[in-house]
Amino acid sequence: MRLLEGRKQFSIMLDYEFGVGTSRALPKEGLRFVYSKKSDRLKQVFHGDSLFATIRPNGTISPTYYGATVLIKSKAYAQNSVVVEQDAVEFVGEGRSVFCKFVARVGKHVLPSGEVAVLDPAGRVIAVGSAKVHGDFMRQFKHGVAVKTRDSAKGAQGA
Repeated sequence: MRLLEGRKQFSIMLDYEFGVGTSRALPKEGLRFVYSKKSDRLKQVFHGDSLFATIRPNGTISPTYYGATVLIKSKAYAQNSVVVEQDAVEFVGEGRSVFCKFVARVGKHVLPSGEVAVLDPAGRVIAVGSAKVHGDFMRQFKHGVAVKTRDSAKGAQGA
């Protein structure tokens, strides 16, 4: 027995993980929720035919590239983003990791192992991934991986 309807549950989860107000960017219609047959746990969210996000067993949300392009319209979600310098846009867009020396700006809520959107200097999403370093240190460090990308613009086009 589900205590909450799928959209309401997903909205609460989004606001908890990415900041209050993130769920306002969700599409009004067309969301489809996939639940586990055994545990009745929310596993995936689709918008139309596109995978929007996956919910990991520990409850964290992993937005896809497509999901991030929708959620970035929310100011709260934008605080979970990393802006890279123009020199790195092409490489990150191909699915490569973001190195600290190419980080131009970092949102206030970027934490290690947290889900982040990687943006180009114009503010467009080019990839999503997991932060490897606290946001406060990304711009200070000159070596090492800042974000391990999981899904990118190129990966979304090839799908």
